[in-house]
Order: sequence, then structure tokens, then C-alpha cells
Amino acid sequence: MAETPTSFDVRHKSRHLYDGRDRAAARSYLRAIGLDDDDFKKPVIGIAHSWIGTMPCNFGLRRLAQQVEKGVRAAGGVPMEVNTIAISDGVTMGTEGMKASLISREVVADSIELVARAHMFDAIIILAACDKTLPAAAMALMRLDIPGFVLYGGSIMPGHFQGHDVTIQSVFEAIGANAAGRMSDEDLTALEKVACPGAGACGGQFTANTMATALEIMGLSPTGMASIPAVDPTKEIVGAAAGKLVVDQLERGLLPSQIVTKQSLINGFASACATGGSTNIVLHLLAIAREAGIPLTIDEFNEISDNTPIIADLLPSGHYTAVDVHNAGGIQLITKRLIEGGKIDGSQLTPSGKSLAEEVAGVQETPGQDVVLTVDTAKKKTGGLVILKGNLAPEGCVIKVAGESRTRQQGPARVFDCEEDAMNAVTARQIVPGDIVVIRYEGPRGGPGMREMLGVTAALVGEGLGADVALLTDGRFSGATRGFMVGHVAPEAAMRGPIAAVREGDIITIDVETHELNVELSDDEIAARLADWTPRPISYQSGVFAKYAALVSSASHGAVTQPGPR
Repeated sequence: MAETPTSFDVRHKSRHLYDGRDRAAARSYLRAIGLDDDDFKKPVIGIAHSWIGTMPCNFGLRRLAQQVEKGVRAAGGVPMEVNTIAISDGVTMGTEGMKASLISREVVADSIELVARAHMFDAIIILAACDKTLPAAAMALMRLDIPGFVLYGGSIMPGHFQGHDVTIQSVFEAIGANAAGRMSDEDLTALEKVACPGAGACGGQFTANTMATALEIMGLSPTGMASIPAVDPTKEIVGAAAGKLVVDQLERGLLPSQIVTKQSLINGFASACATGGSTNIVLHLLAIAREAGIPLTIDEFNEISDNTPIIADLLPSGHYTAVDVHNAGGIQLITKRLIEGGKIDGSQLTPSGKSLAEEVAGVQETPGQDVVLTVDTAKKKTGGLVILKGNLAPEGCVIKVAGESRTRQQGPARVFDCEEDAMNAVTARQIVPGDIVVIRYEGPRGGPGMREMLGVTAALVGEGLGADVALLTDGRFSGATRGFMVGHVAPEAAMRGPIAAVREGDIITIDVETHELNVELSDDEIAARLADWTPRPISYQSGVFAKYAALVSSASHGAVTQPGPR
């Protein structure tokens, strides 16, 4: 392959590491692990993945990586496997460990970038599955800007309980139902045992599947590969095909910077709006845009959402799982429907070099499916994600309204300075209809790490308060969260944001139609309260948590740790 005429040097990086007399020592090291003279004439393809034995989400990635390696070798490349870390949001939820989740996005991106730069990969495939590894993979790709893409490990299969499909969302909500006496201990245990039947990422349109959908529609993942479930035998065939595709992309010299444009980012956000996806897409797209050097602000998201109907009936607000999307026609069908409805731009590139529209032109829809609708028959005329601003969130915040009929709620604040205190109040049944729960000092810096609040939000739903109580936080929500829940309030409390001035009983108004979040306090009163405000000490004084707290930007800038606005 190295002799194939091409306008792009397929060894544009690796030849500097391995060619010539002065690189004999480097070659000697690699002969020790099996490379030979022929290999030193071939391009080096990094295969980075986050296999880890702590969760089902990424548990299949090591085996998938082996299939990718076969495809790379068959296409004439030299595969080099790289392993990095991952944090399970679901396992750590509701504990101090959850603070590591968003921080891990930066660590994963950093570690992939470091190895790829040091070992001068000519191209790279990044296998990812759980929530933060997917945006981290995209961020690393944009930094490196070498041919390559993200390959999603795939969704978990649904579990089955009392005649219904269930996901991990069902378990979190059952915890609240059990606390309220609405589910027996025996049923909770039985549900726990069946909700997660094997390897794969959480099965609804939660953060992992939201990001997988967005990355495929953005062109950072090959079309047709993301919606195949983790344990589907086809996944291994796809792995080998991906290995061949990345070598082909390298030969064509197609770079991530040529694929990711402002429009492709807009396409990605539209896909989240259209599928009732996770609020975390806001953070992650802002971060990816920053890495790509593309100007994108939180203020641009409402126009996209207002113009994008919800065309997929997916959990947590709908009825179906990610596996049902695959069976209906895949992410390709969602893509085609959005292109046909004029809601995304089909001219954007994909790793194959073809346009998005070309790639989905021949998609096969399963007859009679009702998982993916059309723009004309959409569940809701506007998207599932809305940015709010006001005197309580001058830099903005996000609410998911995919399954909500409410557009406004006003009520007294119930203020908690950490998630655990709020959870204790919920399970002790101290929250009543009409309350607006405020959880602060859980932002990027204040946490540190911006914990997700699925335990609290699911408990509220499980107790039957989902339709009557709202919650707002400078932390985050899981993609499995549903209800009137406002996250990413910025500036955060630890950065002297107005949320730090809220007191028990203050009247808060959440208004989706006007895109506003306000507390009934004058500017002077807020200023006076903040003048008396004393910063809380960061709970970590050394190590990765302290580094993150010192470097992280506002959620309104993507909670990134590179130089820029804080």
C-alpha cells in the first residue's frame, strides 16, 4: 500500500519516527513486539479504546478492537492498540465518585492526544461507548486532525420485567417508588437483576446514544455503524469494515477538520433535539467546537431546537430503546427523515468521503415501525432541548422538555448545597407538590466535576412528584432524567453566580416559552446577598480534582480545561 500513488502521504507522521539510521533504536523496540521490515513501510493506525472492567458500557470494546485491527491489517496498515480509562456514570451516581465523570472527559481526550502525538499515528480509530468517552474521542480527533473517526461500541439490549422492556432508568425510578412505598423490596431486587442483561451502553436515548447519534450525523462516525447493538454479531463485521475504512480515509487524506463544520455541529444538535436526547449534548458540542476552532455559543441552540421537531419516540420521555431504533432502520433512518424535512444539511461529509445524504439514500425502513416518525407526523413540533436565561442564569442553562406538557412553573425554592442533602429530603418525603428544588455547589468548579443528578430526579419521579415538582442545579443531569429539570445553571454558585444568592422560600419562575429562569429578587437584592457571600473551599486541594477545579471553564463554555473564558 505504501507504494500506491497518492497526493496524501499515508506515512505523514510515522516516517518521522521510524525512517532512517537515526531511528534504529525506535525500530528495535518495535521489532520486540513483532513488527518487521515490511511493517516499517506501512502507515501506523492507532486504535484507541476505553475498555475497562468496571461497567457494561465499555466491556465489549477490547474484543471489538481486535476486529478493527484485522481490518487495518487487511487494508495494509499497522494497527497499534491504545487503552485509556472510563468512568461509569450509572455505577457512581449519587456518590462522591460521580464527580470524576465529567473530569474523565478531559483525561480521556488528553491521554489519546498524548499517545497519538508521541507515537505519531498516521490515522486513528477511537472506540468509545459510555457517556464521556464519546465526546472525549471527538475532542481528541479535533486536536490531532489526522484521518480517523469514532466507532461506537453500541447500546445494551433492553431487560424484561413484568412483561415490559426496561432499562437502567427503570431501576433509578424504582428506587424512588420503593422509598415511597409504591414498590416492594422484592420487586426492586427482581428489577435490578434483569435491567442490564449484558455489555453495552445505557439503552435509551440517554447521553451515550444521544452522542452516538450526533457523531454519526456530524460525520465523525461512519454512517450505519453506531446503531448496531453491542452484542449483535454484526458488530464484529462492522469492526473489521471500520479498520479498512480508516485506511481508505487515510489514503484520501480526509481530515476531521474537513468534516466538522459549523453546519455539521448544527446537524448534531438538531439530531439531539429530534430524538429527545440528553442535555449533556450542550456541554459536549461546545467543547468539540472549541477544539475545532469553530465559533459556537450557547445562544445559538434555541433557534435550532425551535426549528426541529421530535421525530423519534425514545426513552426517557418516549417508549422505545436504542435497539428499537436499530430494528426500525437505524440512525440512518433518523438522518434521512431530517434531511427530507429540511432540518439538517445532507451535503456535509462523512468518513467515506460521501455526503450524509448519499450515505442514507438507500436506507431500509422496517415496514410498520413507529419508532422513527417523519417531520410531518412528529411527536412535537419543536425540539426537546431549550436554553433558558434570566437573573438566575445570566450565562444560560438547559432544560429537556421532550416529554413535558408543562411550559411554566413557579414556586418556592427548596435550597440544598449538595446532592446528598437533596436526596435525603426527597426520600424522607420532605418535598411537596409545587416546590422547586435547588441544588448548588455541584458545578464544574464547585463540585468539582459537575455531578449528574439522576438519583434525585428519578426518585422524584418514582415518588409520583415528577409532574408537580421542578428542580434546578448548577450540576448536570443524566440523559435518563425526565421531568421539569433545569441543569448547567451558569455562572455556578462556586463562581459567585446568582444561584448562590437564593434562599429557602424565594419564588422561582421557570418559563420555557419565554426561555427564562428568574428568581423574584431585585438586582440590588441579589447584589447585596452576593456581597455577603463567602466562597466555599474546594473540597480537593491536590490531584486531578484540584487541577480540574483550577482550570475548568463555565458550563456555558463547555466546561473545558484549555485556555479561554472561565
